Amino acid sequence: MGHINTVNARAQFSEIINRAAFGKERVTLTRRGKEIVAVVPIEDVKLLEALEDKIDLEEAREAVAEAKKKGTVSWAKFKKELGM
Repeated sequence: MGHINTVNARAQFSEIINRAAFGKERVTLTRRGKEIVAVVPIEDVKLLEALEDKIDLEEAREAVAEAKKKGTVSWAKFKKELGM
């Protein structure tokens, strides 16, 4: 992954975009020596979103399974427990 500071990135914006889009390169932008953002190919973003969706789905399934084990609570009882 290439690193470039934000000052130079401004002057090379088109090149950085092309490196990510066509060269499939990940470019990290830095400020004062610290990494602050990355320009990545859209395929990387789509993969990350798919992984996040999979994790969310697994967590939702686990929550549903746990709720089934514990049983359900009526809306009226829930409101009462919250003092509503």
